[in-house]
Parts: sequence; C-alpha cells; structure tokens
Amino acid sequence: MKTINTQRWILPAVAAGAALCLVSACSHSKTDDDSSALTEVDVARPIVDSIVLHKSYPATLISNQDVDIVARVNGYITAQLYNDGDYVKAGQPLFTIESTSYAQALNEAEAQLQTARATHEYNSKQYEAMKKALLSDAVSKMDVIQAESALKESEASIKTAQAAVETARLMLSYCTVRAPFAGHASESLLLPGSFVAGESSPVVLTTVYDDSSVSATFAVEDTRVLELRNSPAAAKIDYDHIPVQFGDSIPNKYTGKLDYTAPAVNKSTGTVPMRIKIDNSNGELRSGMFATVLLPYAVDPKAIIVKDASIGTDQLGKYLYVVNDSNRIVYTPVKVGELYHDTLRVVTEGLRPTDRYVTKALLKVRDGMEVKPIEVK
Repeated sequence: MKTINTQRWILPAVAAGAALCLVSACSHSKTDDDSSALTEVDVARPIVDSIVLHKSYPATLISNQDVDIVARVNGYITAQLYNDGDYVKAGQPLFTIESTSYAQALNEAEAQLQTARATHEYNSKQYEAMKKALLSDAVSKMDVIQAESALKESEASIKTAQAAVETARLMLSYCTVRAPFAGHASESLLLPGSFVAGESSPVVLTTVYDDSSVSATFAVEDTRVLELRNSPAAAKIDYDHIPVQFGDSIPNKYTGKLDYTAPAVNKSTGTVPMRIKIDNSNGELRSGMFATVLLPYAVDPKAIIVKDASIGTDQLGKYLYVVNDSNRIVYTPVKVGELYHDTLRVVTEGLRPTDRYVTKALLKVRDGMEVKPIEVK
C-alpha cells in the first residue's frame, strides 16, 4: 500500500493562497495610492457684484498755474535769493537787480513833487490876494484871471509830479524780483552778474509753478461723451473721485474731480477734451507728468470678478484653468476687463458665476489633468 506525501501538495497550495492574498492587497494598495497621488489645487468661484466700469485714457498733468518770472528793468543781476527747485512763498524775493539809477530817479521825482507843491502853495495865496485886491480896484480883473490860471497849472504840476513819483517807485520795486504766488521755482536762466535790458523787452529769469493742485487733461471719443450724458447709470457714477494711475513710481493713490468738458468736438480727432483736477497735497505730482485717467462710463450690476493672479496669458490671449464636475482641468479662454480693488479682475466673457477656477500654482496643472480641488474663499 502506497503512502501519499501530503506535504508535497500542501506547500504549493499555501504558496498559491499567499500569492492570491498578495495580489489582492497590492490591488487595494494601488487604488489608495492613486487617490492620494492626485494634485491638490486651490479653487474658487467668481465673485458677482455691481461695479462701476471704467475706460482708461492717457493724460498729461499741468500745474494749477505757472508763470515766467521776468526782469522789467535794466541793470546787472546782483543776487539770486533762492536755490533752484525751491518751494517759494508768495512775495518772496527771488532776484535783485542793481537799483542805483532807479533810486536816484525816485529822489528826483520826489524833489519835483515838493517843488510843485511849494509852487501850488504860493499860487494859491497869490490868487486869494488878487481877489481881495480886485475888490478895491488895486488890480485889474485880468490880473486875477492870470493868478487863477497859475494856480490851476500848479495843481496839474502836482498831479504830474505825483505820477512821476509813483512810476519811479514802481521801477525801483522791479529791482527786487518777487514770486507772484507760492510754488516751486525752476532753475535760474541767468546767473548773478548777467546784464538784463528788461525795459525794452522783459527777460525771463525763472518760472514758478503752483502745483498745490494739478489738472489732468485728456481726450474722449465724442460717442463716449454722449454715452456719459445719456446713460441711465450716469446719476450713480461719482465724477468727483475719478481714479488716476501713475505706475509704481508714485506710492500714493490719487483721484480727481471732473471740472471741464470742452463745448466742441475736435474735428481732426473726433474727440472732446476733458480735464480733472487733482489735489497734490503730498507734493509728488509735477507739471508735464504722464498719467492714466480711469473714466467711469457705466455700471455693471452683475460683473464676474476673479483673482487677477489666476489669469494666465499665452499666444491665444487670456485664459483660466476651470475644474469641471469630474474634477478635471479645463483650459478656458476668457476676455477680461479692468482691474478691481488692485487684486481682482473683471471677466467679460468665457466664465460662468458657478464655475470653479484654479487660483494659484498654475504651472502644476494642465488641460485634462485630474486634480483634487480644495475650494477657498
């Protein structure tokens, strides 16, 4: 009778069972790893809000007022009394011009005035005496008439002498050139020692700019001006605080008040000149600077807004990565509008309010990729 070697059959069976368990365990492990291996991405839904829409226009700044400071007398410049670029006060002396000849002219005019007054005093007494003498027939009527004429001539002489004094005093005052108003003075065009012939033709010495406020001038399409006037939302738009941008070189933010719209259209450009006034209390803005005026023109009651950093750019234009219901990335071309509150951007086409878009780490995802979305606010 043969004995069956059970050990020979048990060992292969155990090995087969172990292999089956190992395959089953590996299968479950692989599924778990696939789930945990999905890339996590932050997603958000667009903000829907009522906002004022703007259109940007290039603008140039001009100071509140500026004036050339000129010499109006003849002579050598004796001193410059400010440093180039200084802020000067109204009435502050800026230059002095030699004044000797003008001081002498004033002394002569004042002396002539004194002479005219003395002559007038004599003629006045003479006339009174003549009138009394006429009553006693001591003088003729003609003598009285001559005395009266001399009195009137002396009165005229006083007025002429007074005018000459005022002129001489004015010319002497021109020897000290003063700032007409407060502002920044540009560099001097002539140095002390230079001769100026201001009486014949005023000579520019410097320019003073009143830049306590500045104006931004720009041109708007005539059709846009009509839209601004006829828009139902015009009453809701604040034209007293129009945003103005200057780039990163200006740390402070500025707004301006619309204070002028030209009454006629420029025929060559089809635009209407406009102007806004900007407070320059920080002293950062200068005449001649370039700016961008964000002119409000309408109100969008349901604007779609996303984080500006989430928008990508390629050869086809702007795009967003949207996560669909299957948690897969969808490359989505969009059209965008203006920047909103510095970090947000208006999307005008391509995105729905219910869509989920990737907010950051755009380089980690690609079109069609399955991800694990984490919704953030």
